[in-house]
Amino acid sequence: MLADFGADVIKVEQPGIGDMLRLLSSIDTTPDADPDWFWELHGRNKRSLELDLKSAEGQEVLQRLVADADVFITNYPYPVREALGLTYETLRELNPTLIYASLTAYGEEGPERDRKGFDQLAYWARSGLMDIMREPDTLPTQGLPGMGDHPTAVSLYAGIVTALLHRERSGEGAMVHTSLLANGVWSAAGIVQGAMAGADMTRYRNRNRIYAPMLRPYETADRRWLQFNMIRDEEMLTRLLVALDAVELLGDSRFPDLETIFGEARESFGEEIQKIVRTKSATEWLRELDRYGLPVNLVATVEEAAVDEQVRINAMAVEPANGELDTPWIINHPVKVTSVAQVGPRRAPALGEHSREILGELGYSPEEIDALVPRAI
Repeated sequence: MLADFGADVIKVEQPGIGDMLRLLSSIDTTPDADPDWFWELHGRNKRSLELDLKSAEGQEVLQRLVADADVFITNYPYPVREALGLTYETLRELNPTLIYASLTAYGEEGPERDRKGFDQLAYWARSGLMDIMREPDTLPTQGLPGMGDHPTAVSLYAGIVTALLHRERSGEGAMVHTSLLANGVWSAAGIVQGAMAGADMTRYRNRNRIYAPMLRPYETADRRWLQFNMIRDEEMLTRLLVALDAVELLGDSRFPDLETIFGEARESFGEEIQKIVRTKSATEWLRELDRYGLPVNLVATVEEAAVDEQVRINAMAVEPANGELDTPWIINHPVKVTSVAQVGPRRAPALGEHSREILGELGYSPEEIDALVPRAI
């Protein structure tokens, strides 16, 4: 995100291995495609430096980088930071105005401070999202690759730019931090806050074993699904029944009032709606429901999102900045600033592609660079 807005971002990577994202395009849980699309998505507009931080030479290079940097970002677990001298307390001695951005799995304090964790574990499973986002009595739902990483990145970005604004006004550096768990709990806050407020969660779960009639998806004649869940009051429900040519349901003795429809009769009312919805295609229903100004939408597929005109018009996905990428469109980050132009997207770097260039900028001589680079520093 910082690089997309023009920052010079140096990705420090392990020699010979690099970031794990370089490997994710080929694993079973991601779609097969010819380009290294996962790395192109996340590595774009950055420069790559191979650095062995376990070596004295590698630590010296990093210290030179930190001394002149605006921002340092790390997701190393704390025991690794402490062993390598990469804590905020250590690095701010080199650069008092540094913005140090820390990402952890479970937070900066507490008994799990040092635990490792990926988004599937900390964001999705530990927060309760994995449990609550499933049908009753079914297996907990697995998340998507990177699903928690992306909102967490937005949180970290927000912390960084807030700290940069404060530094601009005060001259003070700062440490900013967020965690995968914090973002998972934040994402689930519409339910978790109720639990924290003392709700009877057994009652909540039992009540929601059967969807309310406007909270269930409806299957159409062409086996697509429609989402009705913004139909939430009597006036909108009436308009919906008019659009469905099912006004007679309002006079049905089984459904005397809204409380009954959304309560004890929710299943039978939903089944009546489902019978009607199954008589036409999704396109036909969307056209008809739009005539009545009803906020109903199609449950899209990711294949449709990949070619969605609305996504492209609003730069949610953009064309590469040059002809170096095989991928015709790259998903954009969601932050837009009218006064700050975005860069790229330009090709993600090969592992260590900019090592010589960066070392030269740090003041190393050609001879010193020749001695360092073959050993991956």
